[in-house]
Amino acid sequence: MKTLGIETSCDETAVALYDSASGIISETVYSQIDLHKKYGGVVPELASRDHCEKIIDVFNEGIGGVDIHKVDRIAYTAGPGLLGALIVGESFAQGLAFALDKPLIPVNHLEAHFLSPFLDFPEIQYPFTSLLISGGHSLIVDVKDFEDYEIIGQSLDDAVGEAFDKVGKLLQLPYPGGPHIEEAAKNGDPVKYDFPRPMKNSDDLNLSFSGLKTAVLYATKDLDISEERSNISASFQEAVIDVLSTKIKKAMKQTGNKSLVMAGGVAANKKIRAALDMLEEKEGFKVFYPSIKHCTDNAAMIAYLGSLKTESKNIYNSNVRARWPVSEI
Repeated sequence: MKTLGIETSCDETAVALYDSASGIISETVYSQIDLHKKYGGVVPELASRDHCEKIIDVFNEGIGGVDIHKVDRIAYTAGPGLLGALIVGESFAQGLAFALDKPLIPVNHLEAHFLSPFLDFPEIQYPFTSLLISGGHSLIVDVKDFEDYEIIGQSLDDAVGEAFDKVGKLLQLPYPGGPHIEEAAKNGDPVKYDFPRPMKNSDDLNLSFSGLKTAVLYATKDLDISEERSNISASFQEAVIDVLSTKIKKAMKQTGNKSLVMAGGVAANKKIRAALDMLEEKEGFKVFYPSIKHCTDNAAMIAYLGSLKTESKNIYNSNVRARWPVSEI
């Protein structure tokens, strides 16, 4: 069975084709980073307009030369995300489904993220714990079974990726800040600045990164940022890693799960991966990561998740929603 996936939740326009027998047939992603870079973040109206301009070209490339009539179902991101951007993807998917008389599958973007490692590791078994860290979300989820998810921890303010982007801006680094902070940190001292670890020792699994970001703001005052950029980056990154490692260790003990899945754009951070690898060795659980190209928003994970869902022929009503907690799936 071939499933077409369409992703337009934020600033990536993506299309992929997944075959349940042989895996990903083709995929392509168009990123709007250059468009939003000068604003220091995603501008929703510009994102929607660019999706409209690019989606047909991305579709033509993403279908990989396969006859569209041989597609069995069409899956698309219905939320959460930027409402205007989501509507572009849904409208395109609805048009295809109507023209081809194919089932249409609206899927949850977050659910697709924490199932994305299945693309590379089909041997993953339920239950497992998911650490989903991206620019818009920071969640610790007890994945009990397919479509049975319990959020056991989440950020009470900034998401991890959002904190990276804001700190990057403070350090006069290009947008998005995460990859540039990781690069700068390679030449920095991770203990040069004693940044706080908010909620590290709280009794729950919730997270907070706003105070850490503010601490970096104060640290940058009256400093030559160009001279201290690497040290601040390394110290900030180390604080994030310390908090995440502590919370994950606690989450694995609380759930009793034997596997951890990390997903989302920040999951591409090699230092965070290395820290979880060390935790894996010490605590005895298995860690799975998506491939780097499937950490950020992509349509392969949408197509994969769509292939698992129950079919629906209802293509006329809108299913998009800016907010869609995975606990409500």
